[in-house]
Amino acid sequence: MKAGPAAARLPAGVLRGDDGEARCAWCGTDPLYRDYHDREWGLPVADDCRLFEKLCLEGFQAGLSWLTILRKREAFRRAFRGFEIEAVARMGPRDVERLLRDPGIVRHRGKIEAAIGNARPAAAIADECGSLAAFAWRYEPARGSPSRPRRATRAALARLTETEESRALSRELRRRGFRFVGPTTVYAFMQAMGLVNDHLEGCAARERATRDRARFRAPA
Repeated sequence: MKAGPAAARLPAGVLRGDDGEARCAWCGTDPLYRDYHDREWGLPVADDCRLFEKLCLEGFQAGLSWLTILRKREAFRRAFRGFEIEAVARMGPRDVERLLRDPGIVRHRGKIEAAIGNARPAAAIADECGSLAAFAWRYEPARGSPSRPRRATRAALARLTETEESRALSRELRRRGFRFVGPTTVYAFMQAMGLVNDHLEGCAARERATRDRARFRAPA
């Protein structure tokens, strides 16, 4: 069947859903993934629990798809006490063994231990900087940063697996004792938490993310 004029005008990497909404093609047609794309991914976040959760879940994602993690997210939240940093920092070896028996999450000892271990440096950062958010948003690319493409096309963003800013944030997190926070993982965190807007041009959510970022004030 020949595509209609509206479909023909969509840029590469953008698809129109059955609801008429143009979206980044990576979210596919899964309702949970589409809702995440529309309502969360790329919108600026200043809540420490959500930022810490995302850092942990990006570590759990290694070797898996984000949709797999997204489908388990509520189980992860129950298992890790809502990702409240101080609560996770109080978890210990018994909790690790308990979580290794939890079928709702990814049962990988190294990733579980890393998530628990990462809470302690996260708490130290919050004490030092006022919040984890205040620390993380220091790494938002400055206007005109050479790491940002002139246009958010599929070809341009396909090359952005890591950036100068994600490498700097990764180095600092690792220096402070975090694990599973390589520069590619950290860049995925930055994309999801709105430190950058990597919705493709032509995606309806890009406009929403742009408006939210214009109103957002990074915590000092």
